[in-house]
Amino acid sequence: MLKYKSLIKLLIVIILLAGSSASAQLDGLLQKVKDKAGEVIEKETDNKRSTKSHKNSGRTVIASGDFHKGDTLIFDEDFSKYKAGASAGSFKTNGAAIVAIVAGQKGKWMVLQDKATFKLSKGLKYPKRFTVEFDILASGDKITDISPMSFGFATDNSAREYTSNVGSYVELHYYDANQVNIGSSNPQKFVNTTYDLAQDLNQPLHVALTIDGDTMAVYLNNTKLADTVLFSLGAAKNFFITAPWEYKNDAKVLVSNFKISAFRN
Repeated sequence: MLKYKSLIKLLIVIILLAGSSASAQLDGLLQKVKDKAGEVIEKETDNKRSTKSHKNSGRTVIASGDFHKGDTLIFDEDFSKYKAGASAGSFKTNGAAIVAIVAGQKGKWMVLQDKATFKLSKGLKYPKRFTVEFDILASGDKITDISPMSFGFATDNSAREYTSNVGSYVELHYYDANQVNIGSSNPQKFVNTTYDLAQDLNQPLHVALTIDGDTMAVYLNNTKLADTVLFSLGAAKNFFITAPWEYKNDAKVLVSNFKISAFRN
């Protein structure tokens, strides 16, 4: 922008020195320079608007598309072997683990009863490096009708009482529409990030976790939200899901398509 302003000033000086005979020709040139400067201003303004729009898109994105699942399956559950209305034997809970069919969605799902914690019925011996994948289906009229839910790894496999944000966890703040908290009690760590949860209302949200020793990377629909130290060395790991404390207006959250996989190397 500075070079165009300087050029305009120079042309004005030339016009004054040359007199009226040259002014007609230079007026046209001056107008072209002004037009060019205007184009540059408009382009810069558009770029600023574009940048602002990107920053306000509702997501804090570290990276996308770099999740790689483990190559050796050690746990697989899509509830296909259960009848609708039956209890899922692969999970234990202080509430109910009821299998359901959802209109418009493929397969079968486990309903997360409010105020309930869910853990695997048989604890797994996890390798140093592994991945966890599953789908979350938040169903309702508004995302704000659902209280926060969390998932992650606890230090024990007890599901006798409702627990939330224990061990190493990811918490989806549905009633805030776009807030996701990721944290750990040991070591103490808290990461606040955002993801547009409302856009996935009434359709599956794919969750993927990569655990490598003391670190965990968190992906929602292939959007990487965090990759940080969330475990103390040698800490026990027991996968858990904690249901929302409360639902409003018949909203509910269901889960399915669990795959836990190790890496050969």
